[in-house]
Amino acid sequence: MKLQLTWSASVCASLFFVAAVPASAAENEAISTPLGWTFRWIHFAIVFGFILFLLLKKAPPFFLGQANKISTAMADSGRALAEGQRRKKEASDRMAGLDREVAAMRDTARRDSVAETERIRSGARDEVAKIDRAAQGEIAAAARAARSELKALAARLAVTRAHQQLESQMTPASEGQIFHAFVEQLTRSAGRSPAPGSQN
Repeated sequence: MKLQLTWSASVCASLFFVAAVPASAAENEAISTPLGWTFRWIHFAIVFGFILFLLLKKAPPFFLGQANKISTAMADSGRALAEGQRRKKEASDRMAGLDREVAAMRDTARRDSVAETERIRSGARDEVAKIDRAAQGEIAAAARAARSELKALAARLAVTRAHQQLESQMTPASEGQIFHAFVEQLTRSAGRSPAPGSQN
């Protein structure tokens, strides 16, 4: 197509050159003569007819090709526009979906945070209760141990005091009486009479 257009342009340029040579030669002659005007009109008619012939012969396919290119480009741009609008709609749908997803994620995070906070509080309350129970148990055990130790101390003090009182109240005569009573009790329980000379 470009080759035909170049060929047509070169033919037109050569015709203009051919027509211009006699016109420049005719300038030297009398321009205002009727024969000069006749040749001018004939040259004009030939050049105009040739240009018209070229336009009618070569221009329709050229313009048809250009029209086809333009319509193809318009169809392509229409498809590209439709594709762009489709992508824009998809992107806006995704953005709207993204907003919903972000809102849902925030809501879920808020609920999870509240649940986690409540779980931590509940765990802390349970831990405090366990610590309280353990402390109460330790206090009770310490109180029992203290009571037991206090009882043991009281018993030791009572034994020590009783021993001191016995030592202060014991005389050799009372010791002898206690010893004889003990021996009598042993013999009674053994079923024997006391041996002679065993009493002092």
